[in-house]
Amino acid sequence: MSVPDYMQCAEDHQTVLVVVQPVGIVPEDQFFKIYKRIASVSQVSIRDSQRLLYIRYRHHYLPENNEWGDFQTHRKVVGLISITTCNTAKEWPQTAERFHGQKEVYSSTLYDSRLLVFGLQGEIAEQQRTDVAFYSSFEDCSDVEKRVEDFVESIFIVLESKRLDRATDKSGDKIPLLCVPFEKKDFVGLDTDSRHYKKRCQGRMRKHVGDLCLQANMLQDALVHYHMSVELLRGVNDFLWLGAALEGLCSASVIFHYPGGTAGKTLGRKPSVSQPADAGKRHRPGALTANGISADTSTEIGRAKNCLSPEDIIEKYKEAISYYGKYKNAGVIELEACVKAVRVLAIQKRAREASEFLQNAVYINLGQLSEEEKIQRYSILSELYELIGFHRKSAFFKRVAAMQCVAPTIPEPGWRACYKLLLETLPGYSLSLDPKDFSKGTHRGWAAVQMRLLHELVYASRRMGNPGLSVRHLSFLLQTMLDFLSDQEKKEVTQSLENYTSKCPGGMEVITLPDGLKLLPVPFTKLPIVKSVKLLNLPVSLRPHKVKGLLGQNMSSASPFIYSPIIMHRGEERCKKIDFQWVQGDVCEVQLMVYNPMPYELRVENMGLLTSGVEFESLPAALSLPAESGLYPVTLVGVPRTAGNITVNGYHTAVFGVTSDCMLEGLAGVKTSGCLVEVIPSLARLQLSTSLPRSAHTPQPMSKEELSSTVSVQLFNGETQQLTITLENIGSEDIESLEVASKTVTTKEKVFGDFLSWNLEEALPNLPLKSGQAMTLTVNIQVKLDFSGQENLLQDLNDDGISVTGLPISSPLRQVLKPRAETKPVSSESGKAEYSHIKTLEAVMTFKYSGGAGKVEGYYRELSLGVHVDVEPSVFFTRVSTLPATSTRQCHLLLDIFNPTEHELTVSAKNNQDLVLHASECQRMAIQVDKFDFESLPQPDQETARFTNPKQLEEERQHAQGCQINSKLGICWSIISFQWLHTQQLYIRDLG
Repeated sequence: MSVPDYMQCAEDHQTVLVVVQPVGIVPEDQFFKIYKRIASVSQVSIRDSQRLLYIRYRHHYLPENNEWGDFQTHRKVVGLISITTCNTAKEWPQTAERFHGQKEVYSSTLYDSRLLVFGLQGEIAEQQRTDVAFYSSFEDCSDVEKRVEDFVESIFIVLESKRLDRATDKSGDKIPLLCVPFEKKDFVGLDTDSRHYKKRCQGRMRKHVGDLCLQANMLQDALVHYHMSVELLRGVNDFLWLGAALEGLCSASVIFHYPGGTAGKTLGRKPSVSQPADAGKRHRPGALTANGISADTSTEIGRAKNCLSPEDIIEKYKEAISYYGKYKNAGVIELEACVKAVRVLAIQKRAREASEFLQNAVYINLGQLSEEEKIQRYSILSELYELIGFHRKSAFFKRVAAMQCVAPTIPEPGWRACYKLLLETLPGYSLSLDPKDFSKGTHRGWAAVQMRLLHELVYASRRMGNPGLSVRHLSFLLQTMLDFLSDQEKKEVTQSLENYTSKCPGGMEVITLPDGLKLLPVPFTKLPIVKSVKLLNLPVSLRPHKVKGLLGQNMSSASPFIYSPIIMHRGEERCKKIDFQWVQGDVCEVQLMVYNPMPYELRVENMGLLTSGVEFESLPAALSLPAESGLYPVTLVGVPRTAGNITVNGYHTAVFGVTSDCMLEGLAGVKTSGCLVEVIPSLARLQLSTSLPRSAHTPQPMSKEELSSTVSVQLFNGETQQLTITLENIGSEDIESLEVASKTVTTKEKVFGDFLSWNLEEALPNLPLKSGQAMTLTVNIQVKLDFSGQENLLQDLNDDGISVTGLPISSPLRQVLKPRAETKPVSSESGKAEYSHIKTLEAVMTFKYSGGAGKVEGYYRELSLGVHVDVEPSVFFTRVSTLPATSTRQCHLLLDIFNPTEHELTVSAKNNQDLVLHASECQRMAIQVDKFDFESLPQPDQETARFTNPKQLEEERQHAQGCQINSKLGICWSIISFQWLHTQQLYIRDLG
């Protein structure tokens, strides 16, 4: 016997073997349809008896295995059911002859046989025969199961007669010696009259009768015969048959202890009656056996005495297998015994001992096996290791079976079978083809073995002619095993992947295998690795602002509670709404901090955003990350085309020819401040340009990002400069409204008059401003600062021989005064460092504008222009005095005027000659004016005066007096070389 039955289990010793075979040409599908119906009759309750007969069906059975029927009767073919098709009466004789030939094959052991004929009608089909059943078609055969039951009962009758015949002690008859095929030549010439020979014959016959009793469902009698056989055979050292007797004893005990069977869920039997034939007559209530059937207590005592305990069953199996191992021709018997013992140990949950039996089975030599038999052997070993919970060992043998499918000796390697078996090994190596399982904490399993297995899957896929599968498995290997690959291996894997994807690009579709297994897509979330995701606000000049009066309109859904746990924990942090808005039609940005883990430059193509909620146009980017780059900022952009709430779900990439959709929820350890943002309807967009050059100065406390532009100019005190601002509509929406305002941000300097002034009415007629159109706005920059209070400087001027009286209106010089030829220097070295002669004025102009659908929702945008002015002193007065004039209503105003600039300038006043002053020169100017009547100036009422700061009242009084003086004097200065003309406003105090 060379072909083992790996599906054997201990309870098979209780079954009778029936072979079901086709005769002639029978459609395969129809044959197996009838075969399944026949095999469903696996146990039959015998009439007029409380016993069951168990049947084991096979559609293929080697005749050489049948020769071992005396050794173990469950290996003996006792029944034959043939299935044939016969359409005409002429074919019937030939069909009957073939059936007779089939019976001849198993004639030495056959108890009974049946022939099922399909398709034949007429006189022959109407004959009543016990061994032949005629059916008009494969569909019209409703009583197949009934005929099989009758057939099984006829087998039982023969079995019972043989049992009774062999069990009867015929002391006068000579007991024949039962042999296995390879023993027959060894017993030629033996002394048949010796006591040793007779005991051998008796022991073997007892064992044989035990087998028949077990098949006839007489468990107690079988146990008794097996025990007697063991004692007889042990005495004559008949080890092969002693092993068989011990195995029979184990099988009977297993049937007693485990009535549900040991074959597992798929092959297990239903719990059934296992008791002596007369137990039904003697049972009494209250005594229950292991299988739930009442039995007499004397029977229970007998069973307890003869039946092995669960522990003894295993010991006897070990002993039996050790005896089988003494005979090289009994390798199949030894292997099947190991398999049966393993199934029993699996029921007993004794995995370690079961593994010892399996280890022994691995090394049993069965001679020259075909490749198919080797594959079957390794597959069954794998299933048995799986049965006892040795998952990795099971996977090892399944992988060996897979490699056997494509052995070099096979003319046509079975790559599909190899691939299928390799897939079945994955769970044993803690390997799942779902990439999500590898993002949950620590890595499970041996990475080196897993990588080897994945490489084999890639190769098998390629040999199958399925490059898409190869790409998917290679992508999976690179994504999940990246941390375990060496630099060289990373390079080799990526090169292989690029070679595969050049023929079959990888994507995000689910691959369904023929057996229904689905291979999920593998996004490259590690190429590159993303550490953080941040949605960026629009630039300050493009950010939408809500009209203050409309802020409350969209707040109705907000919670009235200060703290609400429901709202706080409604979703993950990444799903919370961000407190800024994007605008429909404007480019929006998301910043990713990425890292390249590869030891070489990583090229990422077509990288863009994945969003939901609104229609979004992603603008893909291509980037090249240096080797092991560290954190590297990458900005992905896109344009929302509709308004609403948009959620950034992830990003997509194309790396090594594989397109990946990487979702943020699947990225471990990614920091994000939220991925949900509101997109408001489209707004107009304005661009600002100026006639003055741009400046790097940023008015404090503004930031550079808050300003659209900054201009800088240097003016003399009292000078006016015009600034032309061009406003161009660069968006797609019309600009429908425009508001302009300014704010001086320099607070330490007192400014007289309007620093910035404009006439908005000149620009408003251009509204609405169409896309691509522009309009201009003229802004006057006028600086009027108070340069008074420099007592040190005045002292220096006094030393120069100029008398200074009254309060001065002066400032430090633009630079230290150059000494005139006839005078000494005006300033000492200590004075140079103490005073700054340039003052700074800074202001911010804001342009609020709106248009489009966003204006309807109450949104506007704001542009800011920074204005930086450095103010130098122009002319100031070192001495002011008066002289009486010829008229009592007039007086002469004497002004000592000093030119602190580097340029020659001209000073003029009303009805007076021009005075030319050279650089750093001081001259006196006399102006005849009407006397000032400060009493006529409006005075604050008593109520106002009582509640106003006295210092503020004094400043207001002086300001009013200064305005009156300036209006009468009309003093102007101009720099001759530049042809500038400017008004010098003098705020002269206490000139009365």
